[in-house]
Amino acid sequence: MTVWLVGAGPGDPGLITARGLELLRGCDALVYDRLVAPELVDEAPARALVYTREELDQEEINELLVRLGGDGLEVVRLKGGDPYVFGRGGEEAIALAEAGVPFEVVPGVSALASVPAAAGIPLTHRGVADRVRFHTGHAADEGVEGETIVFFMGLRNLPRVVEELLEDGIDPSTPAAVVSRGTRPDQQVVVAELAELAEAADGLPGPALVIVGDVVAVRDRILGAVLQEFA
Repeated sequence: MTVWLVGAGPGDPGLITARGLELLRGCDALVYDRLVAPELVDEAPARALVYTREELDQEEINELLVRLGGDGLEVVRLKGGDPYVFGRGGEEAIALAEAGVPFEVVPGVSALASVPAAAGIPLTHRGVADRVRFHTGHAADEGVEGETIVFFMGLRNLPRVVEELLEDGIDPSTPAAVVSRGTRPDQQVVVAELAELAEAADGLPGPALVIVGDVVAVRDRILGAVLQEFA
């Protein structure tokens, strides 16, 4: 028996890894996050026990994984994005280790790179940016020239995030974007100057990533080249 902490990717069900899908299709029990694509939940065997994380807090999730693994089941803990990138996979791994339950981590495609890429934004670009910071959106940090700042789960607190970045000295005209429901069919991208971003993104559905930096402006060049190629 093993508990597999599997990254489901950022939203598009096709972005789960081949290994993750193989384990999902053969599991005895599935515990999945709210943001996991329904198509992936449907890949679990009909005989499998299926649990949603929706009504459970983290401690209850830890206890459930320990119990299911201790019962000798092959358990897939399916988590949005990557288990170790704001996925609280470390907490679950610690709980399993302390309980003596074998586990392995199957990394997933993180929203950090995939969502900006789906929106045509390179997080790094030669001569533009060679560093990336990413946050949970709970606190803004000091801005540095030539840097891309990515806020995970920043949509709800976007006005405060923008305000703090401006207070930290970031130029109000810095290109910025919000990518809503990245990689999904209903993906939306809003691009604006930093000072105007909160107003421009008002009403967008979550989940969303906030991207701040000159690389956002590169998006127009990339999408323009794609459009010209297929014109």
